[in-house]
Amino acid sequence: MGSLYYGDSAEPINIEDRALAHLKIVIATKLRRNESFTLSWRHPEGDAVGRSTIWLHPSIPLRFVFEEAEVPEISRTWVESLANSANSSGGVTLVDEHVEAATPS
Repeated sequence: MGSLYYGDSAEPINIEDRALAHLKIVIATKLRRNESFTLSWRHPEGDAVGRSTIWLHPSIPLRFVFEEAEVPEISRTWVESLANSANSSGGVTLVDEHVEAATPS
């Protein structure tokens, strides 16, 4: 389980490593362009039921901490899906990865 530290909060936002790696790409791209936006997610199982949203701005400190040392394989489709939501008025919504079945040869 990875952690996203936002602002001066000592309490991390826990996000599965693979999802966090994909989010990091989208977030870094938006912030590099000096764009502000929201990030929304459903609370993980074991936390209080519900969802949260934070406002991301280039001036707010952000730190990504991964449990795994190795970078996971990145799904271009998942990054594009997250990036498309980032460009909407609703901001980035952490959506599950859609794994496409391999087509038989």
